[in-house]
Amino acid sequence: MEYANLGRAGLKVSRIGLGTMTFGSRKWRDSKGQTRDWILEENGARPFFRKAMELGINFFDTANAYSQGLCEEITGRALKELFASRDEFVLATKVCQPMGEKPNQRGLSRKHILDGIDASLRRLGLDYVDLYQIHWWDATTPIEETLDALNDVVRAGKVRYLGASNTYAWQLAKALFTADLHGWTRFVSIQNQYNLIYREEEREMIPLCLDQGIGVIPWSSLARGFVMGNRSPDRNGGTARAKGDAVAHSMYYQKADFIIADRVGEVAERANASRAQVALAWILQKPGVTAPIVGATKLEHLQDLVKALDLKLTTQDVAHLEEPYEPKRILRM
Repeated sequence: MEYANLGRAGLKVSRIGLGTMTFGSRKWRDSKGQTRDWILEENGARPFFRKAMELGINFFDTANAYSQGLCEEITGRALKELFASRDEFVLATKVCQPMGEKPNQRGLSRKHILDGIDASLRRLGLDYVDLYQIHWWDATTPIEETLDALNDVVRAGKVRYLGASNTYAWQLAKALFTADLHGWTRFVSIQNQYNLIYREEEREMIPLCLDQGIGVIPWSSLARGFVMGNRSPDRNGGTARAKGDAVAHSMYYQKADFIIADRVGEVAERANASRAQVALAWILQKPGVTAPIVGATKLEHLQDLVKALDLKLTTQDVAHLEEPYEPKRILRM
């Protein structure tokens, strides 16, 4: 395993982070009411944390909203059992998404942030979170209120570093400027969608991060599995998750996307590697990227992904993969 600083921060994280959204409860429904039959419950999730530890992964990403808090509980129990001491792993969680039906059980108000971090720590069974991320931008709350509250949870020792997720470049720039203006704790990372099929972050977000020393920890590194080459234009191909993935159907499935997926297969064949390794190796070689967040529902997939660290794509490979790309509208789910 390789390790790197998270942006300009001193925090060292593994070059691959384990995302935990796939662990929790199959009864959990998303905002559109869709069930998640692909989720692994606690007994099925535990081997993934052990395998991650064995592979040298020390960076784990969760969120309070995943399975309405159950994911944090599972994650906290697993990490405490597997690691001998708290300083051996880096735990990231998030705040913003609804945690109930009442008006103050969501968003980035001072009330919800202060309540949210305490609730997350109780579920995780930890004294502090290493990286606390805003899951979304909250247009109903002044950024000054949000950043002041986040600064307070850092000063209280409940959080070590702050990050953002699913924001536009102008929003991240505004947050950084506002924090600097008031002397508050800055964001050190951004977690946005970034992969071979969706590269819009290269226009403004990644250049901003490079300029400001913000670590990029992309989600959906494999484009929700699209790069595996098992999708079909009629949206009926692939796994059970893919068939019911309305989000992916709205983001991908353009003609150019299928060409890129085919080229991932071509490069994989030449390199004697898997498609997943090629797609992840491409991200790992991109400027500014610290640690892609990967999820898995099969242990062999996790082990396969870690091997991407040893795969160095040539300039010709990269050009071949990138050439078919066509611009997309900016997507923030």
